[in-house]
Amino acid sequence: MNMRTLGLIGGTSYHSTVDYYMGINKAVADELGGHSSASLILRSLNFQQVRDFQVSENWDGAAQLYIKEARLLQQAGAEAIMICANLMHKVAPMVEQAVDIPVIHIADAVASVAAQHGFTSLGIMGAKWTMEDGFYADRLRRHGIHPVIASQDDIDFTDACVFDELTQGIFLDESRSQLFDVAQRLSHEGADAVIEGCTELPLIMSQKDTHIPLIDSTKAHVDAAVSFVLGTRDTPKR
Repeated sequence: MNMRTLGLIGGTSYHSTVDYYMGINKAVADELGGHSSASLILRSLNFQQVRDFQVSENWDGAAQLYIKEARLLQQAGAEAIMICANLMHKVAPMVEQAVDIPVIHIADAVASVAAQHGFTSLGIMGAKWTMEDGFYADRLRRHGIHPVIASQDDIDFTDACVFDELTQGIFLDESRSQLFDVAQRLSHEGADAVIEGCTELPLIMSQKDTHIPLIDSTKAHVDAAVSFVLGTRDTPKR
C-alpha cells in the first residue's frame, strides 16, 4: 500500500522519542505484516537547547526553532508533522501557521481516547506550563472536555520530577509513588481520568499500578500517527 509520510520533531526527550519511533513502526508492521514499517522523517533536537528556551520562557525563540524544523520536514517530503512532546505544543499554533501541512496535535489525540471511553473530565499531569497554561486545557475544551488542574504544590512537584529525573532517564520508586498521589488527588477533584501529559510520564506510571484511569499521551499520539500513515483517518484539518 501507499503510506503517507510523517515528519517527527523529537529529542524532547530522546527517551520518549524512542517510544514514538518504535510504537509507530510496530503498529504498521502488525497491520501490514511482512517487512513493513512506517514512512517517517525524524528530526531529533538537542534537548538542552529546547530546555534553555523553556527555562527562560522564550517561547518565541522556541517557536522559531520548531518552525525551522517543521519546514525542513515539509521540504523533505513529510505530509504532516508531529511534535513528540506535550509541552512543546505550546508553540504548535505558530508552527501550524508556518507550514503548508497539518500538525497532528497531541491534545486532540488525547481527547479522542477520552471520547472512546466516555470521559468528560480529565486531570492534567505534566510540565508546569502544560498544567498551568491555557494552551493544553483550552484545546481539550474544544472537544467538550473539562480540564481538572492540580494544586500548586502538585504542579511544582510534577514539573521537578519531569525535568530533574525523567527527562534525564532517572526513574525513582519514591517519585512514582508521589506521582500516583497526584493522580489520586486529581481524581478526588472530579477527574474521570488523568492524562499522562508529559511523554516521559508513561515511562514511570503504568495503568496496572493504579485503579485510576490513565490516558497515555504518547500512545494516544502514536495511535493518531499510525492512523494517518496508513490512511485510516482523514488528514487533520489546518
